[in-house]
Amino acid sequence: ACAPDSLASLNEVMRRMPAFTGEPISVFFAAGLTAHRGQLLHGAPVGVPIHAGSHLRRREMVLDAGLLENRAELCRIFVHELYHFIWARLGNKHRRAYEGLLHAEFESRVPGELGWSAEALKEKLALADRRNRTRRWRDYVCESFCDTAAWKYSRARSHAEWTLAQPHRDRRDECLVLIIEEGELRV
Repeated sequence: ACAPDSLASLNEVMRRMPAFTGEPISVFFAAGLTAHRGQLLHGAPVGVPIHAGSHLRRREMVLDAGLLENRAELCRIFVHELYHFIWARLGNKHRRAYEGLLHAEFESRVPGELGWSAEALKEKLALADRRNRTRRWRDYVCESFCDTAAWKYSRARSHAEWTLAQPHRDRRDECLVLIIEEGELRV
């Protein structure tokens, strides 16, 4: 069960976000989430600790129960996971628009990101990944999109994971606004 103050925080962040449509998404909390060999585990002694994971086809989101102790972080991670559902239904035109923004950042050698998940993937990218639109590149683009949305709708004013300079944050914000204005968001 979600504590009333945590639920109020999630409702607040939902009011700040643009409207979206789609079937319901089940949200669960579990202690000790880890990712191991492509699986989302909880309470297991193996894997890399993570804050959350989503099963898009099952329409489920699992958040680490520890987030209930930090409402700002809960909201940031919740928005990130929700935007995975939006990304999956966004359509190629809008995905390519965001990808184009990232291509421009790479061409200009812009450092930083708006979240650990994108930053970790960005550090592993080779030029061939971007040129060939490999799975690694596409995963990075998706994580960057979700981290950018989490930054945009977070109530926090700063975060250690937000290392992207303000002018580039502003460009990403403008890109998200255009994507939202041009089409209906679906989860």
